[in-house]
This record gives sequence, C-alpha cells and structure tokens, in this order.
Amino acid sequence: MSVGTELSAGEAAAMIPHGSTVAFSGFTAAGAAKAVPRALAARAEAEHQAGRPFRLRVLAGASTGASVDETLARANAIAFRAPYQSSKTLRQQINRGEVEFVDMHLSHVAQQLGQGVYGAIDWAVIEATELTHDGKLYPTTSIGLSPTFCDLAARVVVELNQAHHPRLREMADIVTLPPPPHRGVIPIEQPLTKIGRPYIQVDPAKIVGVVRTNEPDEAVDLAPPDEVCRQIARHLVTFLLDQMAQGRLPADLPLQSGVGNVANAVLGELGESPDFPPFLMYTEVYQDALIELMRRGRCLGASASALAVSKAGLRTIYDEIDFFAPRIVLRPQEISNHPAVARQLGVIAMNTALEVDLYGHVNSTHVHGTDLMNGIGGSGDFERNAFLSFFMCPSVAKGGRISAIVPMCSHVDHNEHSVQIVVTEYGLADLRGVAPERRAELLIERCAHPAYRDYLRGYLAGARVGHLRHDLDRAFELHRNLIEHGAMLPGLTLSEAAS
Repeated sequence: MSVGTELSAGEAAAMIPHGSTVAFSGFTAAGAAKAVPRALAARAEAEHQAGRPFRLRVLAGASTGASVDETLARANAIAFRAPYQSSKTLRQQINRGEVEFVDMHLSHVAQQLGQGVYGAIDWAVIEATELTHDGKLYPTTSIGLSPTFCDLAARVVVELNQAHHPRLREMADIVTLPPPPHRGVIPIEQPLTKIGRPYIQVDPAKIVGVVRTNEPDEAVDLAPPDEVCRQIARHLVTFLLDQMAQGRLPADLPLQSGVGNVANAVLGELGESPDFPPFLMYTEVYQDALIELMRRGRCLGASASALAVSKAGLRTIYDEIDFFAPRIVLRPQEISNHPAVARQLGVIAMNTALEVDLYGHVNSTHVHGTDLMNGIGGSGDFERNAFLSFFMCPSVAKGGRISAIVPMCSHVDHNEHSVQIVVTEYGLADLRGVAPERRAELLIERCAHPAYRDYLRGYLAGARVGHLRHDLDRAFELHRNLIEHGAMLPGLTLSEAAS
C-alpha cells in the first residue's frame, strides 16, 4: 500500500493481530488517536464473543483520550500499559491485577523504548493534520512520544483529522535525541527556543494507510478551583514574592505546573498578583488557565508537549491562531520533560501529592500504598531538577476521612532528598536546609489539618529516637484504620475534620 492509501478504521483494526504492541499518539487527550482504537475495541468484543482471545500491549505518551484507554479497557482489550493512565476502568483493572502496568518518569520512556526494553513496537497509530507523499507527518495537538513511535514501529497507520488547525505545525518543534555518549548539549536557552523541525519524518514504506477523521480532542473539563485550591495558591504566590524580595529567587525563571484544579488555581493567582512579573512556562502540558493569562500579557509564552485544554479553550486558540502560534512551542516529551533542560533553565516546579510524611517523602501515585491512581507522570522529571520545587495538596480528602500528612508514606515516589516545599490550604513548609525533626514539626504545624495535629504530635513524641524518629508499630496505623474502618481516625467527626 502507498502512503495515500485510504482505509476505514475497521479495515485498519482488522490488520492488527492479537498480542500486538500498539503505540498510540496522544499526551493527555490532546492529539490522541480516536477512530482506530474504537474499531479495535469493537473487534476485541467480537473476538471475545466468538471465544477467541484479543488483547494488546498498549503504549502512549502519557494518559490518552477516552477512545484509547477507556474504550479498549471496557472491551477487555488491554493486556499491558505504560507509562501513565487516567482511565477509571483501566485503573480498576490494573488494581485487580488484570492488566500489567509500568509507571515511569515520562522523560525516560523514549530512551527505554529505543533500547528495546519494551520489545518491538508492531504498530503505531498517529493523529496528524497532514501527511506528505515523502512521509512528513504533521502532528495535531500533542507531540508526546509520536516521533519515537514512528521511528521504531514496524507499521504506521495515520489518522488524518480535519478538525484540527493546519497551523499547529507552527508550534511544533520536533527533535529526536541520538543515543549516548554522543548526544551533545540540548541548546534550549529559553522556553520558546526552537531546535528542531515542524514534522515527524516517517519512512513511507512503513505507512500502511490513512484513516480520515473529523472530530475534536476528547477533552474533559475541570471543575473551577474551590476555596481550598485558591488558598493553597495564595500561600505559594506569597512565598515566591517573599523569596524574590529577599533576593533568593530570580524574577524571570520559567514555571512548570502539573494538571488539575490546584495547578489552575496557582496559575490564576500568579496572573492576578500585581507584584508577580510576567512569566514564561517550561512545562509538559498547556492548560486552560494559560489562555487568558497570555491574552492579558501575564504569561509571555509556553513550551509544552500538549495543548491539554478544554474544547472551548482549543476553539479560542484556533480562532486566534495568529496570536497564539508564536507564543506556544510543542515538543516531544523527552525534550519537554528533560531533566537537563529543567535544571539549565532553572524551572520553578509545582506538582500535586497524594500524601506527604513527616520527613518530606511524597506519595503521588498509590492510595494506601497499593492502589494506583494515575502514575508519576512528569512530576519527578521536574521536581528533582528544578531551581525550586513545590508539592501541593489539600490537607484532607474524602470529607476529612483521609489526612494528606501522615507519619510514614505508604508508597514513596519522591524522597526527602528531593522534596523542597510542601503547601496545603493551612500553610507552607519550606524543608530546605532543615533537619528531620524540625521538618516534622513544620509539616504538622503549618500543613496538617488541625484535626490531625494532636495525633501526629503524639506519634512523633512516642517514636523511637533516631535521626528519623519512627514507631514501626504505628507508622501505618492511619492507613490500617482507613482500610479497616473507612477513616484514618475513626473517632473523628467529619464536620470537625472538614472545618
């Protein structure tokens, strides 16, 4: 078949056999393949009804749109998944042990794929705005791992999506790193520096066909930030302004922000502060809050791997493409999340945590140490290598039944040697240069919910003396209570905890 051969989604899905490793474009729902994965799910259901197996090893840049993870998971068509997900059905299957899942730092995935750690990639399904006769593929709203997938896959199917603006290519900056030791320096001197080209070069011989589509990204709208999120944001912005006033923080460092209500609240608070200077972003996802900040001149530009915005937000960008195109750069995730670039630029990193223990270890991924939420994503890429890094979370969850500040994390994604600053709605604990016992005191008095402070103080007072004070008989008492009784402190009234 030639590059121009057109296929239906069903015809493309029929080519992909049971047991294949299939790599899909997408970094969040942005730029994710849509038609072919839905057809694969339908095929899986038909095969299962006929008594035949049909499951795939699935790769993507990060999480994806519903047509990939959620639809395939509901069809019981996923046997293996890496490196990140946010699908409710897939999460449940992973936590029941029905799907193998590898949780990875997103900046590491491309190199490990190139090393063959995950075996051969049989198929890549990549969304594009255009494909030329000589194999130049122009991606849509994300870059993610698509360049790596196109390079390594034995066969490529292209979803040509007419719903996306052809001028997205003006944002794309695609470069693939050679293997070490001859990799060289990544010459990004500021977030909007471009070092690559606007397309992915694909061997035309590998392209088995094109599936035409016309549908927007399957974006999920976030609820507006609540007062807890806004209070976290105020603490963080006040701290940044104080550090600038003391001469400890340069005024023009780029920002990195995770996804979610807290992150949007922080960006909004930064935009509203008359004392915080206009800023650039060097991050992994461009999100809705940045649209208005750019319009107002508060955000001067952003480097990311995806336009992870709502449908309304994407329409705004397309309607005002003359304004936004020169202010946004989209990169492969091994560049957008590269630790060397984050350190070189002096990024200020702001990410969310599930729980933080008394000495500053952070759990970002596993509820009571066992059940996966989404994955570590890019938080570790930025947190350890940032000029300044924050972990943010509400002090309690589930109406007060869960405390975010615990004696010992039930799972550790970010250790005490990397975590710098922790913020909840009650305050901020700067852990830099602080010995362990003082760290514990700061986290209890400034970050823990008042309803949990007496318990945490008592735990610390009764713990065995050491460089890190711990009572191994009680270290996971709160987690055991949560599993056995549905609350970390069963005797605590929810109204008291939520106040």
